[in-house]
Amino acid sequence: MTHDTRPEACDLLIEAGFVIPVMPHGVVLEDHAVAVKESDILAILPIAEARQRFAPTRVVSRPEAALLPGLVNAHTHNPMTLLRGIADDLPLMEWLQNHIWPVEAAVIGPEFVADGTTLAIAEMLRGGTTCANENYFFPDVQAAVYKRHGFRARVGLPVIDFPTAWARTSDEYFDRAGEVHDQWRGDPLVDTAFAPHAPYTVSDANFERVRMLSDQLDVPVHLHTHETAQEIADSLKQYGQRPLARLDRLGLVNDRLIAVHMTQLTEAEIHLCAERGVSVVHCPESNLKLASGFCPACALQRAGVNLAIGTDGCASNNDLDMFSETRTAAQLAKAVANDATALDAATALHAATLGGARALGYGDRIGSIEPGKQADLICVDLGALETQPLHHVVSQLIYATGRHQVSDVWIAGQPRLVQRELVDMDTAGLIANARQWRERIRTLHGG
Repeated sequence: MTHDTRPEACDLLIEAGFVIPVMPHGVVLEDHAVAVKESDILAILPIAEARQRFAPTRVVSRPEAALLPGLVNAHTHNPMTLLRGIADDLPLMEWLQNHIWPVEAAVIGPEFVADGTTLAIAEMLRGGTTCANENYFFPDVQAAVYKRHGFRARVGLPVIDFPTAWARTSDEYFDRAGEVHDQWRGDPLVDTAFAPHAPYTVSDANFERVRMLSDQLDVPVHLHTHETAQEIADSLKQYGQRPLARLDRLGLVNDRLIAVHMTQLTEAEIHLCAERGVSVVHCPESNLKLASGFCPACALQRAGVNLAIGTDGCASNNDLDMFSETRTAAQLAKAVANDATALDAATALHAATLGGARALGYGDRIGSIEPGKQADLICVDLGALETQPLHHVVSQLIYATGRHQVSDVWIAGQPRLVQRELVDMDTAGLIANARQWRERIRTLHGG
């Protein structure tokens, strides 16, 4: 009896100094390789074994790099890259009502959304983000742009109680949501979620419609909630209930809820989220900048709540840098919990990868390096002097690494960034386009 000893074909073999699979938790595999076939991860194994077992079409060797799952930005408003820095150093409601909403009203439309999303994709790829949970108007346009650039996204279907350029009435918001959902159902990269804006901008009746459709279509509900103390006070005054209690009354506190910000939480609310399988998206830098409060990230995580990390939009952050965001999340968690062990480096990395994937309902697809999952992968060069000496790889990634050290990015096995160069994106053209938007916004808004 003869054994077939011919090497197995694969499309790509990535050899790295360190592979960080995220699952199992905190593991670092030295001198390992990841084999990819089409869009899937085939195997993770020592480099010497990989060279014997596989006959790859392409080999990428990064001996100074860490290979890890792509980062998942679990809450963002990506078209707002074009509003970066337009109204800084203001509290949330003044920022929103007196600056952001009027500027949006003047510029928003399919062209603004397409150009802002494209700029965001380029920024995210250069920072190691391979998936975004999007929350903005014209989701049809966003979805098409994400697809065109091979970027993974869950696109929010907006619901808000006042007219916008996207829809005029509640019925129109829901009709258009249904159309976009149907158009993208079953797509391997682009999916949808309901995105009712916030408890203070959505009525009980519309929340009930969202819940019913979320149940029927099995899609998540992506919602800003418990963002500020003012929001809680207003809800108590208007409804006699805190926002989470109101959402619970309306049947929305369940494992499809992606609750964003959550800076104002009681112990009972934390346990309710754990019990119901709610995912919480922590956006520390936006919350710090708008002085919205502090999400009790450590208490949530220790209670068993799935914790994810998001940058929020560029108008309130002002970047889409998930490395910076994750570092801030880890550091802030320690100060809030008054505990230096809170949200350690491996747990923070989990939140930025698998935690985000699970929040989006993609936990079986992305977020960790496991055979059978999609090859959404990033290489981070740790050879620079800023990340030397390298005592603990995961610690270095969270506390010392900048997004400029991301060298390579793959989404579903396809290269999107190679040695810091974007694939099929015109960097100079993106910069020129952003500059012409600056002039248009200045003219329209008198900024």
